Amino acid sequence: MKLRIRGDSVRLRLTRSEVQGLAERGAVEELTRFPGGTSLRYVLRADSAAPAVSAAFAAGVLSVSLPHATALAWSRSEEVAVTADVPLEGAVLRILVEKDFPCLTTRPDEDDSDAFDRDRLASG
Repeated sequence: MKLRIRGDSVRLRLTRSEVQGLAERGAVEELTRFPGGTSLRYVLRADSAAPAVSAAFAAGVLSVSLPHATALAWSRSEEVAVTADVPLEGAVLRILVEKDFPCLTTRPDEDDSDAFDRDRLASG
């Protein structure tokens, strides 16, 4: 799962196996380690109690939750993304959860073998 944060937006991009894991296990997560022993963990959950897409950050963990039905429907469809605008005080947090496609530019350290087929889902 890839994480991109820019301003008031959070974007998670999932491979095919991660989308499958979200549907089957209800969550996927990653851990990024930093010097000095600190880390950033980010988690995407399919939550049956969540009424809407939401996000929280506490104790070095970024948690994004999708309503369970939304996560299952998305995982089984050709839809590329789930998006939501979450109101903040005086602003909006944009959340995007997307299926990951191969990079258009080949990168030597990037493994795109588990990415979604761009041609198959391009219209979603």
